[in-house]
Amino acid sequence: MKPFRSASLRLFFICSLSLLFVTFMSDKASAQTSIWPDSAPWWKANNLRVMQTNLPAYEAETLDPDSLLADLKNFSANTLIINAGGIMAFYPTKLEYQYTNPYMKEDMLGEVISKCHENGIRVIVRFDFSRAHKSIFEKQPDWFYLSPKGERIVNDDMYVISINAPYEQEQLFNIVEEVIDLYPIDGIFINMPGYATKNAYTGEYHGIDQNPYDRERFSEFSGGMELPIEEDDSDPVFKKYLDFKAFTSDDLIRRVNKLVKSKNENIAICTYSEKYVDIIRHESQTNSLPYWPYNASDNVSNTIHSYPEHIVSNASIQQISFQSRYNAVEPEEVAIRLYENIANGSGLDMSLMGDFRDYEDERNFDIYRKVYALHKKYEAYFGKYTSPAEVAVIAPGSWPSGDAAQEYRGIQLMLKEAHIQFDIIEKSQIGNLEEQLKKYKLIILPEIVSLDEKSLAALINLSQSGTNFIATNKSLSGHTEALEDLFGAKIKQLDHEGSGFYLNPADNVLFSRFDKQELLFWKFNLGMYDFEEADEVKLPIFTPGRPGPPEKIGGHEPTGFYAVGIKKHASSKAILLPVNLGKLYYLHGYEQHKNILLDLIDYSFPEAGELIVTNAHPRVEVILQDFARNTPENYQKNVVEGKILHLINLTGFSGNTYFDPLPVYDTEVKIKTDFVPTKVWGMISEKAIDFSYDQGYVSISIDRLDDFEGVVIEK
Repeated sequence: MKPFRSASLRLFFICSLSLLFVTFMSDKASAQTSIWPDSAPWWKANNLRVMQTNLPAYEAETLDPDSLLADLKNFSANTLIINAGGIMAFYPTKLEYQYTNPYMKEDMLGEVISKCHENGIRVIVRFDFSRAHKSIFEKQPDWFYLSPKGERIVNDDMYVISINAPYEQEQLFNIVEEVIDLYPIDGIFINMPGYATKNAYTGEYHGIDQNPYDRERFSEFSGGMELPIEEDDSDPVFKKYLDFKAFTSDDLIRRVNKLVKSKNENIAICTYSEKYVDIIRHESQTNSLPYWPYNASDNVSNTIHSYPEHIVSNASIQQISFQSRYNAVEPEEVAIRLYENIANGSGLDMSLMGDFRDYEDERNFDIYRKVYALHKKYEAYFGKYTSPAEVAVIAPGSWPSGDAAQEYRGIQLMLKEAHIQFDIIEKSQIGNLEEQLKKYKLIILPEIVSLDEKSLAALINLSQSGTNFIATNKSLSGHTEALEDLFGAKIKQLDHEGSGFYLNPADNVLFSRFDKQELLFWKFNLGMYDFEEADEVKLPIFTPGRPGPPEKIGGHEPTGFYAVGIKKHASSKAILLPVNLGKLYYLHGYEQHKNILLDLIDYSFPEAGELIVTNAHPRVEVILQDFARNTPENYQKNVVEGKILHLINLTGFSGNTYFDPLPVYDTEVKIKTDFVPTKVWGMISEKAIDFSYDQGYVSISIDRLDDFEGVVIEK
């Protein structure tokens, strides 16, 4: 090719290329306009952009359907969640046991639904059957929660109901049916289903519900047992009660599903449970310390990989707390939540108190507009993902809390900062997903104390078929035989305060990150285990030595116990650390404790760090997905059209405060692929990205990362 003869000709060529690329991008963005087949339930498109208006009673009087519609369109929303019934009716009910909102405008709900449908916006109506008005309590007090001390749970004039009493077992169905018969709704959302032991809005604990209907049904379920009074995991009656709660909660939503689908198969059922629903809803909230900036990634990855037949809608909760409804969390935190939703395969979802007009805290509105518009523009590139990760982390539950949550989050934090790609699987689903779990070469169990028999058997089978394991703290301590078979370990002292003890990373080959350290401090639990049946032991535990002034300290001696035991199986390794490794890093953040895990990953599955090789800042969250365009043409097709690299900038998170992220420059990324890309481009930059391909890796450079970039690598 001959060189250009003039600067003007070069400029013309560059501008022409830019125009071609913009045209290409416009064509790509418009690919989502195809019509989905009638056989596809509308929610299966997994392209939700939800706005939820939790209306206070008085806003039913002032809400203007036209202004609400204008705001939804301005935010690029395609789905609205709005109040319908339960606690109070926002529609003209004819039912005796459905309390009517005294501020209700008769056709407000119908007009909102009609205007939304005229503009292509779906409407999911919200029900909350956790409480009922005092006028109903006065008629039927036996329908309501009763504590062991004879107390009720009351919020102003609303009383907490009992799940097994006729309000939920009968009236709930009448209310749902009435709304379906009145309005052409697209879905129902049931808020706060299940059992109450405390006042959720004040935090006051009241205890296990002793309602007579609960007593009777539990007796039938258990073969004559009395309801337990206290929550005691060692009590066989309480264990039976937990089974009872699960059964009755599932039975209720099963019956709701049967009713709704008998009315209209295309009405989506959305709530927080996993069975008999179409959309599993989750929530990102900021209601405890330390803040967890990966909350949305945690929620979405856990739900998507644990329940792959469902879609998840993870709501960003606008409020700081139940006591501070009208003060929003920081905009930078909301942005992280929404980008994490997208990156992990969910749509967008936000929830706020009331209508958008004259709102008390509008700081997040620009973020909603920005991220929702991004999702709308590139809708075809979101929501149809397959994870290429070969590492899985087992979650202690859908809503983890306490020590187990801290251990679990600390392990995630280590992997996120090291840019090791991983999926999350809830512990209850291990047995149901054994075949899917075979794709993982390493499974990490952070304090997964006990499992059901099916899940325990699946772990043993996976170990025999080549999956490596790393487990921490009290994992499998409830299964001593499996603990010995899998890890070669016997418990000597399960609970042991580790403050003042040290670990000695003497093996400089395995623990390559500790060339300048001999002793690593410890805090929290430091279990003492017998690893006689293990093949290797590492990290000798040293005594605290003598406390006192500098003149008297020292005397640290080996205890004879080790913090790491390694059992070698025919084609895998199983590594146990009976210590609070994750909790220690989650709360204190010393990199030496993260390095213990990273060295053990290098030892058991060194390929974990080969999927993505990058110099990205540790506070840049890196999420890689295999993608197919989320279009009607690809519905129910297992195709891969390339990879999308999501870069979420968390550098503005300081621990207790969210600031604007710092621009990150010159991020180099090598991505393992089995194809030579035809093109690589950025969603935010809207520009082609130069790349090279060598020995199975695509190499790119991101000149500047602000809050987010989505890099599309097309086959």
